[in-house]
Amino acid sequence: MSDLHFTADWSRVRIVFGAGTVARLPAEIDALGWSRILIVTTPGRTTELGVVRAHLASRVVGLCDVAALHVPIDRVTSALAVVAQCEPDALLAVGGGSAIGLAKAIALDRHLPIVAVPTTYAGSEMTTIWGITEGARKRTGRDAAVAPPLVIYDPDLTMTLPVGVSAASGMNAIAHAVEALYAADAGPVARAAAEDGLRSLALALPVLVATPHDRDARSLALAGAHSAGTALNLAAMGLHHKICHVLGGTYGLPHAPTHAAVLPHVVAFNTPAAPEAMKRIALALGTTDASIGLAALGRALGLTMGLGALGLQAGDVDHAAEHVTASAYANPRPATTADVRALLLRAL
Repeated sequence: MSDLHFTADWSRVRIVFGAGTVARLPAEIDALGWSRILIVTTPGRTTELGVVRAHLASRVVGLCDVAALHVPIDRVTSALAVVAQCEPDALLAVGGGSAIGLAKAIALDRHLPIVAVPTTYAGSEMTTIWGITEGARKRTGRDAAVAPPLVIYDPDLTMTLPVGVSAASGMNAIAHAVEALYAADAGPVARAAAEDGLRSLALALPVLVATPHDRDARSLALAGAHSAGTALNLAAMGLHHKICHVLGGTYGLPHAPTHAAVLPHVVAFNTPAAPEAMKRIALALGTTDASIGLAALGRALGLTMGLGALGLQAGDVDHAAEHVTASAYANPRPATTADVRALLLRAL
């Protein structure tokens, strides 16, 4: 372990986890001294919003339901207008990565605190990472101001999450854990969280796909996503996340399904440079080969494992590869434009 070097920035966050814990929202928010709450979510949500609004009552001063995949800049502009009108003292993000991502974009501009109530397995509620898409480019960064100081995990709010969305979101969380395990800057806590997340999700996802209303499986998946999100926050993400950001921000591919399709190919590419991490990944998945195990899990969950079916055209591959390698990023194995091009062609 003499070659172990890492740094870690810790953000203070209160976690409330368990079935029915959404009922604790009023007390938790009151304890933090907030009284004017703006709900941030995606369009069309009814069940979860009804539950949340019933608990918060007059504390809710408005609803901003314009969140969308990849956090488009026009949605951020619309949300800031709602903030100006409602004058909240805190944001309540209800939903998955799109809702939490929009709340982070608002917080980045207005420095409002966020309460996150995740209803998918994205894990972004545990990070200081933000992302905004403008034109055909997705910008990302880290800022402590966007990290939610309060996260309520209530598995009951995930019970109606469609099976396909559940599976893809879970694979997104698995991608966070995988890249944390081979990140050069990941410390012991990041690696432990990543392994826990991998084990939990690999056990839970097949069960909840087979029996979507299994509360134990939903709870285990949500706990796994929490661990994977913690690992994501404590480690630099590599080639996999860079590719997915380009494919989503530039070509409009769906975020979570793209993670599922790309991950086995990036892991295969990185395997020669990170053999110990790959052993840990395989062990957590209950398989002998990390890349093969990830591909098999995706297929078992019924996910689309080809980028072509998700919307990437063969003619886009060259430009996408150039975009991926245009800026530096951490990865255990350096990747040339030709390497990324070959990887994307295999993933088609």
